[in-house]
Amino acid sequence: MTSRRTFMGQSAAAASALAFPLVGGAQPKPIKVGVLHPVTGALAYSGQQCRMGALMAIEDINKAGGIKSLGGAKIEAMLGDAQSSPQAGTAEIEKMNEAGVSAVVGAFASAICLATTQAAAKYNLPHVVDVGVADQIVERGLKNTFRFGPGYKKCAEVAVSSLHVLNTAAGKPARTVMIVHEESLFGTGTANLLAKELPGYGYEVKEIIKHANPTRDFNNIALRIKQVNPDILIPANYYNEYALLVRTLQQQKITPKAIYSVLGGAASSYKFVKEFPEAANGIIDCNHWFNPKDKRSAELRKRVEAQGQFFSYEVFMTYTAMMLLADAIERAKSPDRAAIIDALASSKFANHIMPYGATNFVNGQNMGAQPLMTQVHKGDIKVIVPRDYREIDPIFPLKG
Repeated sequence: MTSRRTFMGQSAAAASALAFPLVGGAQPKPIKVGVLHPVTGALAYSGQQCRMGALMAIEDINKAGGIKSLGGAKIEAMLGDAQSSPQAGTAEIEKMNEAGVSAVVGAFASAICLATTQAAAKYNLPHVVDVGVADQIVERGLKNTFRFGPGYKKCAEVAVSSLHVLNTAAGKPARTVMIVHEESLFGTGTANLLAKELPGYGYEVKEIIKHANPTRDFNNIALRIKQVNPDILIPANYYNEYALLVRTLQQQKITPKAIYSVLGGAASSYKFVKEFPEAANGIIDCNHWFNPKDKRSAELRKRVEAQGQFFSYEVFMTYTAMMLLADAIERAKSPDRAAIIDALASSKFANHIMPYGATNFVNGQNMGAQPLMTQVHKGDIKVIVPRDYREIDPIFPLKG
């Protein structure tokens, strides 16, 4: 039989546990974060790579003690599939909002990011863009949207000015350019920027060819490249189309003086280099790339490869985007959306593997973000520009 004194003691203990839920080893409530990528459809490979990067970051954050300012709260991923379409991406944002996520990281492709950031803005839901290079994403005044990496305007400017330096140093052997791009916001926007930039440096843009996404046959486009015979070919495509285009050129023995990619979907991909080493050899790419001098880059690459996967830009871009978000939640000391947006806006995040320095957001764009120029060399990918990160001297042109 329970005495009155024992009952009172039990009641007091219960009340104490309610008042102090962390006493006795109870875990703080996890922080839900949406991880949204196109893991099915035409962009499935890139979407799956992004998701892997996000989940590896969450694993590292949680292993290191979670969000310490919230008593070690763990980050919990809510996975979403944008199915390679903006409409499906928007539908996933609706689900994530209903589920009460504190923020979203994603959604790789520019057209999808344009839709998902807009949908998230309705709910004041913080959206960290991991890749999506179209500058329209951060030019609409959306207070919830933050892009850690560079946009395509910055990438096009760096690519063209670097091309001019390389070409001038080689005695200006290249004068004509042809651009081949995929039809969506990313490819079209990149091609338009290049067409505007190149003539100012004295290059003649002979032709711009747009192709569907997906495209399964590049024979006609290869034939046209052969007819036009540009000194430099600039492709701007996603992985599958890029790889197929370059392999078709190799099969048809079409060899411009340089294949010089801007945000080339396969050009700086270890997968492409391993599977098609001859077609990839010598390709230059202006793209997202990690700091090769930071030993953590090599450690992360080893972990990815230990899983039988490739250390592609999608992996490390989404990994660092998730780390940026965790840093903001840590400083916000709250899972509240508005508090996280404020923390992101004032971010000085510098503990990362990208060649950016401390984060500085202006209208949602990290002003310190920059692409690096890489070149495929002896079955590997090496940084050639800028000099601060250079691993090998550039070889330009490839064909005399």
